[in-house]
Amino acid sequence: QVQLVESGGGLVQAGGSLRLSCAASGRILRFNEMAWYRQAPGSQRELVAIIMSDDIKNYLDSVKGRFTISKDNTKNTWYLQMNSLKPDDTAVYYCNALVLTSGDGETWHGWGQGTQVTVSS
Repeated sequence: QVQLVESGGGLVQAGGSLRLSCAASGRILRFNEMAWYRQAPGSQRELVAIIMSDDIKNYLDSVKGRFTISKDNTKNTWYLQMNSLKPDDTAVYYCNALVLTSGDGETWHGWGQGTQVTVSS
C-alpha cells in the first residue's frame, strides 16, 4: 500500500554533515508518524527522531542539538539533517512511518530499505 524510499547516506568524516531523505508513495491520507531509526552492528535498532502529525518532535538524547527531523507534506517526504557527526553515529538508518490509508481508520506501518551512514574518525 505504501512504499518508502530512502536516500542520502554515505561516508563522512567526524564533524561533517549528511541529510537523509525518505519519500513515501502509495495510498496516503495522512501521516500519523514519520521517524528515523538506526541500527549499528551488534546493536538493537533504536529510535533516532520522530515527528508526529501535530508536529511534535522527539529525539534520542545522544543526537539532540545535532540532528533535526523535518518534513515536507507536499512531497510526502521527511528528512534527517545530521550535523557534527561522530563515529558512534555509524549505522544503517531506516525511515519508518505510520500512515492513515483510508477514511475507515485503516493504517499502514512500515520501513524503508535502509541507508548506510559511516562516520570516520
